[in-house]
Amino acid sequence: MTINCKGELIDLNDPKIMGILNITPNSFFDGGKYKTDSAFLLQAEKMIKEGADFIDIGAYSSKPSAEFVSEEEEILRIVPIVEMLQREFPQTYLSIDTFRAGVAKATIEAGAALINDIAAGLLDNQMIEVISQLQVPYIMMHMRGTPQTMQSLTSYEDLVKEMKMYFSERIAIAREAKINDIIVDPGFGFAKTMEQNYELMAKIELFSSFELPILVGISRKSMIYKLLDSTPQEALNGTTVLNTIALQKGANILRVHDVKEAVETRKIIKQLTI
Repeated sequence: MTINCKGELIDLNDPKIMGILNITPNSFFDGGKYKTDSAFLLQAEKMIKEGADFIDIGAYSSKPSAEFVSEEEEILRIVPIVEMLQREFPQTYLSIDTFRAGVAKATIEAGAALINDIAAGLLDNQMIEVISQLQVPYIMMHMRGTPQTMQSLTSYEDLVKEMKMYFSERIAIAREAKINDIIVDPGFGFAKTMEQNYELMAKIELFSSFELPILVGISRKSMIYKLLDSTPQEALNGTTVLNTIALQKGANILRVHDVKEAVETRKIIKQLTI
């Protein structure tokens, strides 16, 4: 199971770690923490040294209460960071967390390697066409509505069945557009209650039927800290527990704030299978 990043084949049978670099002022865990070019560079360097295989950059917070950011502002925020990281760390694969085709195009042209779309093309009808033109790996996530409305759209008769129908439709559209490298993200925390998130984790291996890589992003999310009556800052231990379960159930990419701990988790799980 491989994806092509800038001409290099990445083997996802050996799980990979994606470090999160938020350049938004309002992300739920680290929003506003990095405010200068030097701060972005230091955090990226830290994640790379700790073993990140990808760095995922986002300039528009997708938390439920996030305010609207225009496409122009998103591009102005993110393109200079992509260009800077490419200059400093040219061997690092940059993923772009965006649901907008214009942002995807501008950042890939600036040197990014793949696109991480929380809406699987449903919030921008140009996204599938642009990904097809760019021929880059495409992470498509399950979500209902928008970041502002998703938490009011959590009614399902059969969560996993409806999610599999969603992915079947979105994958078929992507395949028809000749998108070769598709990664499935079940979208923990997006249009799902805490109970639904845990049901999803318990059944995550069912998504392997698509025979596509699976990305799991649960790092410090509310499904952890609300269950444990704590805070995002205190949710590292719970994150590690769920990342362990995700790897055991076949996850190919872990998207995390804490790279060192995720790399250690992967190493332990790998040792169990030797």
